[in-house]
Amino acid sequence: MKEINGRKQGTSLSPCAACKLLRRRCAQDCVFAPYFPADEPHKFASVHKVFGASNVNKMLQELPEQQRSDAVSSMVYEANARVRDPVYGCVGAISSLQQQIDVLQTQLAIAQAEVVHMRMRQFPSSSCNLTIGHSPETASPSGKMNIPAPNKSYFSMDMVDHDNMGESLWSSC
Repeated sequence: MKEINGRKQGTSLSPCAACKLLRRRCAQDCVFAPYFPADEPHKFASVHKVFGASNVNKMLQELPEQQRSDAVSSMVYEANARVRDPVYGCVGAISSLQQQIDVLQTQLAIAQAEVVHMRMRQFPSSSCNLTIGHSPETASPSGKMNIPAPNKSYFSMDMVDHDNMGESLWSSC
């Protein structure tokens, strides 16, 4: 048997999930068939429960065909969110995710500040003072000052004091 628009073609037509739920004959030009195949009845059931078959039909017919698939995906997502959270729907899920992002960004900022603090403890400001021109390594044959390139970056992870890694930024030195 050949499958067209989510329906098996042959001696008898298998109705799409929408027509099956609505207990009606699935016509060849059924607007629901391409988006609600018979093997996914839960998709149309949740959309029907939240929006109603008539409203979904109107929405799909008003849209150009190339936008219908995205619209159905959005309706299914919103309908599933409304079933889980009848008051806020997908806005509740988005809000929850935004709160998680805020908490994680705060934790990241604290961790970055602690890393900077540990690096500063590893290299106190007194050791960062360079006396230019007072050592033989910095003098060039022409008499101009040469500042040697450091072998390691001050901010590489090798220089983190792993013994004091658990200390908080706010602990005393």
